[in-house]
Amino acid sequence: MNKKGLAILMRTRMRPNDPTKLSLSPLSNSQGDPQGNHSVGRIIKHAPVEGNDKLSTEREFELVRESMHSAISMNKTEVLDAVLNDFSSGYFSLDYENRRRLLLALAKEYDLNRTQVRELLKQYLGLELASGEDAQFRGLEEEGLLSTFYRTERNLRHALKPVYEVLFERLNTHPGGLRFLSILRADILSILTEENIASLRALDSYLKEKLSTWLSPAALELHQITWDDPASLLEKIVAYEAVHPISNLIDLKRRLGVGRRCFGYLHPAIPGEPLIFIEVALLKNVAQTVQEVLWNEPPIPESEATCALFYSISSTQPGLSGINLGKFLIKRVITLVKRDMPQISTYATLSPIPGFMQWLLSKLASQSKFAEAEDMPESSADGSSSTFRENILEPEEEKALMDSSMGIAAGTNGMEVMLSLLTSTNHEWTNSAEFLSILKPPLMRLCARYLLQEKKRGKALDSVANFHLQNGAMIERINWMADRSEKGLRQSGGIMVNYVYRSENIEEFAQSYFSKGHIRASADLHRYVGPLKENEQRTD
Repeated sequence: MNKKGLAILMRTRMRPNDPTKLSLSPLSNSQGDPQGNHSVGRIIKHAPVEGNDKLSTEREFELVRESMHSAISMNKTEVLDAVLNDFSSGYFSLDYENRRRLLLALAKEYDLNRTQVRELLKQYLGLELASGEDAQFRGLEEEGLLSTFYRTERNLRHALKPVYEVLFERLNTHPGGLRFLSILRADILSILTEENIASLRALDSYLKEKLSTWLSPAALELHQITWDDPASLLEKIVAYEAVHPISNLIDLKRRLGVGRRCFGYLHPAIPGEPLIFIEVALLKNVAQTVQEVLWNEPPIPESEATCALFYSISSTQPGLSGINLGKFLIKRVITLVKRDMPQISTYATLSPIPGFMQWLLSKLASQSKFAEAEDMPESSADGSSSTFRENILEPEEEKALMDSSMGIAAGTNGMEVMLSLLTSTNHEWTNSAEFLSILKPPLMRLCARYLLQEKKRGKALDSVANFHLQNGAMIERINWMADRSEKGLRQSGGIMVNYVYRSENIEEFAQSYFSKGHIRASADLHRYVGPLKENEQRTD
């Protein structure tokens, strides 16, 4: 495809043509989890088939199942490639229900032999080192028993490998096989969103481990994407950009031109398609709004830049969800930029906060109900509602909201008024200077609380925050009305956050977050939430 063809693509806003994805709906990636935890392509469910068509579909399923069995069991390497081709092409011809049946068969029928594992465990637990009287004979007996230990341990390791490992290993070395495995896992994840099947979850876990090994940083090529790259590669950037959609060819050229960089990880087995890519802006200072990044014309001379700002990280493969390629990509890009542009001293992000508004609206709705219940005479006797009651607004914030609503946003308390405003059609509150002024203090304070204090399993509740913190960043600043797009307002009330990567602290911060859940943040952020809580650390 030439640049003219790319321009047509920009107008149609279609994803790249790929016969392996014909049965998948468009993939919806977002920076909500740049390590790969994106929403996966849902397999389209076709209408039930009847009569002769049903018999034909069943025959097709059995043929694919037989080719899968052959791909696992046969040892004739001279025909193995043909069998793997038959399996992969046959798999893509199946509808939703038959893909599901095939994956369940793979998970259950080609699992490990648990009877054999139990027998080997019994043997192993029954082994004891002998302790005879004579030291010479005791040494010989122990040597023999050690050999038995080693042999049993080797057999146990082999027995603990599921049979479907053979299929994964063979596909990995087969042309196009790694890409196929990624799509296979995307389908597995799609099914698991609807059904929590233990055997299928085990299959997914094993395949994820294999993909993590095969996609280690040593196997990946860091490539700087420029306007001179093939149009087919630029097409992928347009299609998979998940944070700030590329609006036209001028926008794309600007993102690849002076004052901007774009880097992607490529794998030899999936040529011409980045697995993940990151967009960088070279600036004088850390940007506070997305407009500074996307619509800064003309850009400053690169020699004057002191900040490398990561403003978009997009994963292109739903099947690589949970494999943290972004962590390695950021570190490699920092090393590369530092080498080529030694005047750059600050490495930061301008990131969305995708979970903030969902958390806040849920909090406002539930607390409003508790407040309403407390006002009822019958609820005051046992005080049950007060157990979970929390006024998430400060007194002055409550008063300002109640005084300013003037019938525009109904509510018996500040939380109801705030909920009414934030859920208004077309985000009408953003068009009022008064409401912007009134909502800024509580929204900024609650956003800081969300980032610093709201946890899930000891880690940051927000997926993007968790990604950057586990990679060794700190939270530097939150920015009011930094993204006024519909998506930005819906996700975070227009607030964006700067994470900063300090190369001398990356490993230390990553380790303290991973082991203890410590969230590093600036004094500027902590002033919103007051004294430090447990597992919070301020970095001045």
